[in-house]
Amino acid sequence: MKPSQHPASSPEAIEKFRRAGVIAGTARKLAASLVKPGAKLEDVMNEVEDYIRSEGAGMAFPAQTSRNQVAAHYCPRPGDTMVYEAEDVVKVDIGVEVDGYVADNAQTVYLGEKERYHNMIQASADGLAAAIAVAGPGVEVRTISTAILKAIEARGFRPVYNLTGHGVARWTVHCSPQIPAAPDKWSRGVLEEGMVIAIEPFATDGSGTVHESGRAEIFMMQKKPRKMKGIDEQVWKVIEGMNGLPFARRTFVGIPADAIEGTLSRLQRTGCLMDFPPLVDPDPAARIAQTEHTMIVTADGVEVITG
Repeated sequence: MKPSQHPASSPEAIEKFRRAGVIAGTARKLAASLVKPGAKLEDVMNEVEDYIRSEGAGMAFPAQTSRNQVAAHYCPRPGDTMVYEAEDVVKVDIGVEVDGYVADNAQTVYLGEKERYHNMIQASADGLAAAIAVAGPGVEVRTISTAILKAIEARGFRPVYNLTGHGVARWTVHCSPQIPAAPDKWSRGVLEEGMVIAIEPFATDGSGTVHESGRAEIFMMQKKPRKMKGIDEQVWKVIEGMNGLPFARRTFVGIPADAIEGTLSRLQRTGCLMDFPPLVDPDPAARIAQTEHTMIVTADGVEVITG
């Protein structure tokens, strides 16, 4: 990709990425402040999304909060009764779009006093800090991955190997380059000025790999259906309004559940819709921490926009 084709190659794009970053960072801190034992996950995520909308922005993806051995993609369903509990290791993952320009960030809150889990969160944060310190134009992705791995291992933990950082762009949450938390000898990726990247090291005392488990609450269109039979008009209007960004069941405010379920089922059967179930370590005793910022690759390094 030529530099002129990168997402942050114009002053207008850079300012919109920055605005999305400011709102995303504030929303992330709001979410973290609301994570308390007894608080409902759905209530916290709804409050965060209300704040984002109040700032004139949109969700780059549904606000997510994953507990303990769940690394990512837990998105409370409408009416979800799950609450945070003492000793939870809680991730909050928040994405914002301003005119389609995406900022993605996350942090972990531990609802307890055990030094082990505070250190796990710090290992994840150290991995991100190490990545930011070495990132810049001309830097190989492998160099960044090596820095992340060393920082996490220095605190006695391992990364989640099959979750990676990623590029973001306009109306796009995941694109190249992929930035794993351990070096890939086959990777030939190199950062270039104008790229926008979200780096998100996960630190764990578990196996270091996660798999899909449970009911999906996050969806994304792969292609437009050829026929609209069985697709509710109200539901489709909301999906079209996402411009290809991910959405959740709770995105469809005020629409009957049977219309939502019928449309989602139809879109999945016809191969138009992807779903994203929670990503979970197979060991229920495992714990996982995540820290993430989005940054613009500049001429002399990176500018963190979600800080």
